[in-house]
Amino acid sequence: MATHIRAGEITAKRISPVGSDRHTYEITLTAYFDMQNGEGAANAQNSVFFTIGPVISGPSSNLDVIEAPRLQPIPNIGNNTTRNTYTITYTFRSAGQYRISFEEDNRNNNVLNIGPPPTQNLNFYVSTILEISSSFGQNQTPVLLNAPIDVAAVGQRYIHNPGAFDADGDSLAYRMFVPQRSGVNGSGINLQYKDPNMVTPPGSTEAGASPATFSMNKVTGDLIWDAPVTKGYYNVAFVVEEWRDGAIIGQIVRDMQIIVEDARNDRPVIQPIPDICVEAGTLINQPITATDKNGDKLTLTSSGGVYEASLIPPAIAKFTVAQQGAQSTITGLFTWQTSCAHIRLEPYDVLFKVEDAPGPAVPNPALFRKLVDMTTVNIKVYGPKPTGLKTTAVNDPTGTAYRLNWDAYKCQTAGAKIAIYRAEKCTDLPEDVCSPGIPAGSGYQEIGRVDVNQTTFLDNNGGEGLRPGVSYSYRIVVMFPRPGAKPGDPGYLIGGGESLASAEACLNLPLVMPVITNVTVDSTSTTKGVITVKWIKPAAAAGLPAQYRLFRASGQNGTAFTQIATINTNLTPGAPDTLFVDRNLNTEANAYNYKLEYYTTQGGQLTKFDETETASSVRLEQAAAQPNQVGLKWTALVPWDNSNRVHRVYREDKRKPGTFNRIAEVSVQGPQTFTFVDDGTDKYAADGTVNVTIVKDSTYCYKVETVGSYNNSQIKPSVLYNFSQILCISSSDTTKPCPPVLSLDPLNCDSLRAHPEAFCTSAGFTNHLSWEYPKELDGRECDPLVTAYRVYYARYEGDSPTLIATVTTPPSPLQTTFDHQGLASFAGCYYVTAVNRFGSESAPSNTVCRDNCPMYVLPNVFTPNGDNKNDTFQPYECPAFVQSLEFKVFNRWGAQVFSTKDVNINWDGKTNGGKELAAGQYYYEVTIYFESSKKQSTPVSMKGWVQLLR
Repeated sequence: MATHIRAGEITAKRISPVGSDRHTYEITLTAYFDMQNGEGAANAQNSVFFTIGPVISGPSSNLDVIEAPRLQPIPNIGNNTTRNTYTITYTFRSAGQYRISFEEDNRNNNVLNIGPPPTQNLNFYVSTILEISSSFGQNQTPVLLNAPIDVAAVGQRYIHNPGAFDADGDSLAYRMFVPQRSGVNGSGINLQYKDPNMVTPPGSTEAGASPATFSMNKVTGDLIWDAPVTKGYYNVAFVVEEWRDGAIIGQIVRDMQIIVEDARNDRPVIQPIPDICVEAGTLINQPITATDKNGDKLTLTSSGGVYEASLIPPAIAKFTVAQQGAQSTITGLFTWQTSCAHIRLEPYDVLFKVEDAPGPAVPNPALFRKLVDMTTVNIKVYGPKPTGLKTTAVNDPTGTAYRLNWDAYKCQTAGAKIAIYRAEKCTDLPEDVCSPGIPAGSGYQEIGRVDVNQTTFLDNNGGEGLRPGVSYSYRIVVMFPRPGAKPGDPGYLIGGGESLASAEACLNLPLVMPVITNVTVDSTSTTKGVITVKWIKPAAAAGLPAQYRLFRASGQNGTAFTQIATINTNLTPGAPDTLFVDRNLNTEANAYNYKLEYYTTQGGQLTKFDETETASSVRLEQAAAQPNQVGLKWTALVPWDNSNRVHRVYREDKRKPGTFNRIAEVSVQGPQTFTFVDDGTDKYAADGTVNVTIVKDSTYCYKVETVGSYNNSQIKPSVLYNFSQILCISSSDTTKPCPPVLSLDPLNCDSLRAHPEAFCTSAGFTNHLSWEYPKELDGRECDPLVTAYRVYYARYEGDSPTLIATVTTPPSPLQTTFDHQGLASFAGCYYVTAVNRFGSESAPSNTVCRDNCPMYVLPNVFTPNGDNKNDTFQPYECPAFVQSLEFKVFNRWGAQVFSTKDVNINWDGKTNGGKELAAGQYYYEVTIYFESSKKQSTPVSMKGWVQLLR
């Protein structure tokens, strides 16, 4: 019963070659033992047992239980903790998803945030999920380089980072997890758990804000507790997920211990360090400085995969510190000579940690408690920019074609490819060294790849020829394999990173087609609305007879085009042939879509040469907002780019009707729909500040001006401005709808128990929800114009619900019921919200939770005589909703003769050692945990007698 296990995790590394029929892995448990309270037990832990089997629970025959010996332990890593590693080599039967788990009695005693107490009676359990698939190629789990034992101080911010490193270059993500005990078939069962900041009444953060917080950054892995209140032991767990090409391919659970002390000491601080993005081949020299305001002596260390020769060949990083452990201000120098071998998609995480020790001002060094601070720096290594890209027109049987040539590339990495991109315009691209490659939405498409040692490519559009007269733009990017991957490995280019895009090589041919540049609303009216359409003329010879034909359709997506103008032109410079004012429109109710056809004279006849892409007017509409605010949204379906720009919002000055004052400049991102919420504050002071108080039932008028560009140096003006119509709306329209009142149809457990066969044959269970929408709430009228209901579900109480359905039966009335089908059990929690015509969502309804109708019935006799009839003692029919159980059998003198955790028991009348038991009566006890809406279900005990007949 010695208590000694503090923390641990399981990692795995493939050692058989990719493509081999054997899936052989080295599996390692890294465990951390308490040498203060359980030294004897820790020293005696010479081996451990791994349970290995499919993630989907099956019969115990599918599991392997393998003993792993201990390697030489590291006696003391600090904080009275020893690190022990246990390793085996194991060959999996086939590809698939496997769980590797470890369990052992006992944990430390007096852990404050897990239970039930005493915690020395809880076993320690961790697991790792490993995905083995030929489509993944080489794969190993991340390794966690930072020990999971640190001292935290009452009232001071605590930070831990596992220092996870993935040698395959896979992406890592982090999330909190509930510490577990062992279940059946190698699975785990959640312990009673509270986040450490919730064990006692929440205090405050180190900076004095309330309440204290506890969280984990899903990207960096920083686990931050700001700040502890009560000293003692705390255990938390988290998952490190491994992602490749958008799919999760494995996960590690780390269960760790935080030791909180009343330190009477201030933690040291590392000065902030920016993330680093460098071209491969760059020598990094980054100083790291830490200080201690108490004058304590500091030790500055660093960890990460960049220091491991087995992980980062050929050149590893170095971290040097002068006068280590002798000063209260200390500086280290991180150096790393990067190379082409280090290029990868994911950044390298380098952890820096500072620890204090008693300085000259400490009166009693024996009572000193060391504290730490740490920070993680992300280092992105990208490929050098390709150089010398040029294009040349060539004769080709397919028609128009271009030969691309470039300089030999610097990084001749085996398996790397040069990707060729093309766009149909000369295009300026912003360069971001932290985001190499071609940015999404730039207009470039990949048209081919060649090996990295090639310096030429022929573009004839796949044998179909290119369009004549188009200004094709080309760029090239080098794509690298994942670290350690080899040519031919599945997905070897996934996760390998890219180079910066080359400089543009553009043909820069004269534009032979007009291009629409403006569709702007000049006047808003139901009958006298005005829209101005502008375009640029093609670069053709002056005097060439030509004609424009302008077409219009109602609606931004309108396709029913009608010709509204014919403009003859000879393209004489200065001729007014690039503008049309469209009048007598209903711009208040409608948006309009335009296109322009271009005709040239061929053989004395006007002939259609081409037509432009369509361009719509800007449409302004109301959006959801809080009371005393006005929400706006606007769209424009145009061939130019309105995103990544600053749009302008105007509000009518009621003191000067018809005069609009600019109140905001809105940075927008998405390609089409943009939003803004007006709280009455004028956020643009250059034209005067006009603030208003937005009140219910008052009307406010707005218009917006979009700002966009073709990002094409041939199209002038380069920046395009277009107004929406004027929209006048009332703030009362933004009121949120009221929350519905939800109910669940009750379960008839007696009826279900009367037909237990349903539990064996059901393809899934169904919960029937219904709700009512109130007419008023707390004395206010509820918005009657509800257009939809949203149904949310959480498997357990306290979990964040997720949206599972949006319910509506247009046009009226709305459906107010929903069947949640295909469930594995009835247990779960629900709430419903209402959504009005502006997209405003109500507060949640009442939350309704449901538990199952558990059924577990045992017989009172069985006959293990080998006649295949009633040979095993097991529950009737199918045991319903059993999460786990512990079953024990005693003879009439009270001696235990058999035990199991098998949900179906399957007792064959023998002892656990295989000895047949005599006929007679036996007493049993069963402790059952049923599936529930609570994460930690309440155990149910059953006791009885069974007659064993032979």
